[in-house]
Amino acid sequence: MAALLNRIVEANAFNRLVLGAILLSAILIGVETFPEFDPSAPLGIAIQAAQDSILWLFVIEAVLKIGAHGRRPWDYFKDPWNVFDFAIILICFLPLDTNYVAVFRMARVLRALRLVSALPQLQLLVTALLRSIPSISYVGTLLALHFYVYAVVGTFLFRENDPLHFGDLWKTSLTLFQVLTMEGWPEYLRIQMYGSELFYSDEQAALAGPGRTTTAWPLAAPAYFISFILVGTMIVMNLFTGVIVQGLEDAEQEVAKDTREEHERTMGQITVGDEINLLRERIEQISRRMHLLLSEQAEELQQTLEGRESSSDEPSMLDSSADTAMSTAAGSGTH
Repeated sequence: MAALLNRIVEANAFNRLVLGAILLSAILIGVETFPEFDPSAPLGIAIQAAQDSILWLFVIEAVLKIGAHGRRPWDYFKDPWNVFDFAIILICFLPLDTNYVAVFRMARVLRALRLVSALPQLQLLVTALLRSIPSISYVGTLLALHFYVYAVVGTFLFRENDPLHFGDLWKTSLTLFQVLTMEGWPEYLRIQMYGSELFYSDEQAALAGPGRTTTAWPLAAPAYFISFILVGTMIVMNLFTGVIVQGLEDAEQEVAKDTREEHERTMGQITVGDEINLLRERIEQISRRMHLLLSEQAEELQQTLEGRESSSDEPSMLDSSADTAMSTAAGSGTH
């Protein structure tokens, strides 16, 4: 019986049916936001019936997957994605009264998240993001330090000229966040370069108050904004991308390893695809080692050449010293 249920839940037709139900549920949830499809309207009643049918399909899927484990039904909950799907089903069955209908309808949006568990590639991306959290935290700390230093410097430099955007640490941080998005930063640059008197509107001048002192920073302002954008956008943000890409590669290798182990456990051998993935991993490892080895050899060769150049310069210096000494001796003998 367990083998039959396992073939059913592993069948492509069944997985496509579940995937189609998830997509349909997500579409219907969006349709319900229009007044014409309110639950009290005829179309709304039909949509509600379709949503209930989809929910019971998810229940049947969970029952089949639990039954596929035979005498070890608790193995179903060893997979985090199964726990995620089961939690969504439980939330949709919460006994809520009419006062919480809106909350219940919003909770059904969680069904759309089942698309992550239904598509292996999305699972891989989510796994990569979760694996990257420790490294991302370090990059985030670096970004926060970058923000803090520039916020303090910007507040000290520009708060008298532009108290509306650089009046205190909080205002400066919000301004720098907008600058980091590359949105509207030339306006802030012009205000600091030429003075707020030329670019403040009447409303901005009223909000800034009478204590404002117009001061132009024609050199410091460009250096401040350009360096902040280069370091923040071009370097730190690219570090986030690099960390996530590395996490994705690690997640792919782990998935391939788990797949090989599953094939060895169920079939007694790995498949041709597993061998190809294993060869690809080993080729990548060899290429990384070769790149590291070539880099070390290039550095050693460069140091050797520099050493030869310095040693070749020493005889020439000795020859020139000897020529100078001989000239001096000849001159003293002539006298």
